Amino acid sequence: MAIRPIIVIAGVGNGSGTGGATARVFSKAGYRVALIARGADKLKKAAEGINQAGGEAAAFPIESYSYKALRDVFGTIKAHKWSAGETPEIRAALWNAGGGVWKRFLDVTEEDLQSVLDTNVNGSFAFAHEVIEAFKKNEIDDLGKRGTLIFTGATASLRGNVTTSAFAAGKFAVRALSQSLNKEFGKENIHVAHAIIDGGILTDLSLSRRTDEEAAKAWKENADVRLDPESIAKSYLYLANQDRSAWTWELDLRPAHEKW
Repeated sequence: MAIRPIIVIAGVGNGSGTGGATARVFSKAGYRVALIARGADKLKKAAEGINQAGGEAAAFPIESYSYKALRDVFGTIKAHKWSAGETPEIRAALWNAGGGVWKRFLDVTEEDLQSVLDTNVNGSFAFAHEVIEAFKKNEIDDLGKRGTLIFTGATASLRGNVTTSAFAAGKFAVRALSQSLNKEFGKENIHVAHAIIDGGILTDLSLSRRTDEEAAKAWKENADVRLDPESIAKSYLYLANQDRSAWTWELDLRPAHEKW
């Protein structure tokens, strides 16, 4: 493309997980990166890291993943002045925000449910609405598409468990949304995909939860038992690079030794 495409990523954390890795991988592939997340300081740091590596990224912090917050932040993204003064084209987007509520059913509170609804229903709907509106303005590219929208799912997207009544309900909703959007907008050459991440991901947070230092080190160094965020990101880039003759709706990713 003559104009450098933009990927919008919602859900970045401290940059060590899937959102941050996707930003770096797409940046290296020539994309500009718009980052959306709560936590302005961490988000700014993630953007600065990409810029220092020769890419172009901008941080767009939000207070919550509410419907209004997501709709409003896209106005800021659209008004952002990128280098070279080109008219920006959003060509890829990733909904990677997660609302982690792992409790037994009778312990789930109304506040927990609101968090799950904002992240997995209200926020994802608003994000998808803005992204698809942007895609519809794009010309069809050499791959036969106007854009690629990816949703990060989990094992809980397919089945519930003892402490996942709230979490799984949210992930089921995201999966259903992605499938519905794929069927509705595929005819307009808009590619929508859903990725089931079936296993533990190597992040700063996942490492910090492992109190046995030796066991944590062994887990970190053994790629057979955990997912690498960069490998997930490369799979997302693969989805974005698919041509219209063979599109994936759902991709499941797990480490080699994961039990499933």
